Amino acid sequence: KKLSATQMNNQVHEASRRMMNSAVFGQIIILIVYLPILALVGIEGKMFRPMAQTVSFAILGALILSLTYIPVMSALFLSKKTEHKRNISDKIMNVVRKLYHPLSRLALRNKATALALTFTLFVVSIVIFLNMGGEFIPTLEEGDFAIETRVMTGSSLSETIEVSNKAAAILRNNFPEVKEVVAKIGSGEIPTDPMPIEACDLMVILKDKKEWTSGKTREELANKMSKALSVIPGVSFGFQQPIQMRFNELMTGARQDVVLKIYGEDLDVLSKYADKMGNIVKTVKGARDLYIEKITGLPQIVVKFDRSKIAKFGLNIADINRTIKTAFAGESAGLVFEGERRFDLVVRLAKSDRKGLDNVKNLYINSPSGNQIPLDQVAEISLKEGPNQIQRDDTKRRITIGFNVRDRDVESIVDEIKRKIEARINLPAGYYVTYGGQFENLVKARQRLSVAVPVALLLIFVLLFFTFRSIKQGLLIFTAIPLSAIGGIFALYIRGMPFSISAGIGFIALFGVSVLNGIVLINEFNRLKKDGINNLYKRILKGTNMRLRPVLMTASVASFGFLPMALSNSPGAEVQKPLATVVIGGLITATLLTLIVLPILYIFFERGLKNK
Repeated sequence: KKLSATQMNNQVHEASRRMMNSAVFGQIIILIVYLPILALVGIEGKMFRPMAQTVSFAILGALILSLTYIPVMSALFLSKKTEHKRNISDKIMNVVRKLYHPLSRLALRNKATALALTFTLFVVSIVIFLNMGGEFIPTLEEGDFAIETRVMTGSSLSETIEVSNKAAAILRNNFPEVKEVVAKIGSGEIPTDPMPIEACDLMVILKDKKEWTSGKTREELANKMSKALSVIPGVSFGFQQPIQMRFNELMTGARQDVVLKIYGEDLDVLSKYADKMGNIVKTVKGARDLYIEKITGLPQIVVKFDRSKIAKFGLNIADINRTIKTAFAGESAGLVFEGERRFDLVVRLAKSDRKGLDNVKNLYINSPSGNQIPLDQVAEISLKEGPNQIQRDDTKRRITIGFNVRDRDVESIVDEIKRKIEARINLPAGYYVTYGGQFENLVKARQRLSVAVPVALLLIFVLLFFTFRSIKQGLLIFTAIPLSAIGGIFALYIRGMPFSISAGIGFIALFGVSVLNGIVLINEFNRLKKDGINNLYKRILKGTNMRLRPVLMTASVASFGFLPMALSNSPGAEVQKPLATVVIGGLITATLLTLIVLPILYIFFERGLKNK
């Protein structure tokens, strides 16, 4: 027997009307949840705002289609036969029902035990989360290395070139993975990039990861390369990746993953405590490629004038300074023209007369009387170590201790360093230390998420209240959020992933999707109640049986959609993996626990209403 066109239209209309309320509000909830992500700023905003925009427009389109296109297509193309032949999906659902119904009845008979087990799982997940550690953004696999090379302070350009050539030769000759090594020394004509002459960036271009033989992972290969380069004395090597290094430098002013900044006035005191903290960092597991900024140690010839002797000979300091400058730095004495080009004619001592300390001491100064006086007669001349460079943040002098993080998360390593520094070092008055780099970005992003997440949760609850016109039923469905958080946290723990901003965005997305199953179930329970089924247990058993397929379909579709992101190994997938892992793990527990725990809570809420 077949339905007529009119009967089919009526059936589609009735089915659409029945599901429209929960379907529309469910999609609006998902749409609203992504609004706080659109408000994020900084790096996390630039990374995840496009995703939120894409999902929002997709949900908006799906909402319009569900109200117009889907009912029309259903009436036109769905089978009009009243007898339905069992297909493979029906057989699968029968198996699922045979597994679910005994478990559901067992939970309903032991409500306190089921709730206690769920609460225990939630507490355990919170403990795991608090000890999980954190990082700003997972490290991307760029496929190449950027090795920050530092020779001794005051080294010449030729010495830096020689060291870079040695390092490049070691890498090319000992590691078949290396395709090419390019060295960059000095800086361009950009005042914001004060790279000293003793610094060199080695860009190591690697072959495809499938061709690696010296190490299977980036960390393993970096460790072996670092060990091979350690034969070059007096040189420090820091292993990073090109994009990551520039990203760190642009964000925090330092190239390393984590940077300790000590602020104070005296450069010698800053250098002293930087060395002490550097020794502490060396003892911490996971801290590699330690770099302590050299702000002293540059050889300088210091001329300390004796003002009484200068006055005795009738000289003045300005004239003496001008003579020293002319002799060693040079003074323009005119112009030389070559066609249309012109050059300054610079006068100074011959190269042989400006080599060392004695040349400065024996520099003759003309006195007003016409005599010539050696400079060391009117000044104390000595060779000392002076400031190499003076760095400031907000007009305050500072020194940095930087290191990269390997085989560990950023948050736990910084917490350990903080504890050790506070226990072993007491900084003088006026000196203090801050922690920057990725840790600083993580702290700032967490502060922004601490606003975005509560706003998302509040919006979800407000929409649930308007959907069911009941605070109690809104709270009942709201329990799906902590149930979903359990799975998200356990999924991160099983995959060995620390909390990151990517995972935080995943939790926001998860909270919106997780309440859909609760909306479907509670809406069905309310409909059955209106139809006259007053027995709570009958209502629950019939409602869960009717809505088991939609609940599983909702969770399955969302999970399968995120599965490629969770399993991908393509470039850039590292950022998306925590997000997808949280959503998939959270939907699994939210679906299972919603089908078991939500009916139990529904009983307590209904009895409470009835008793009241």
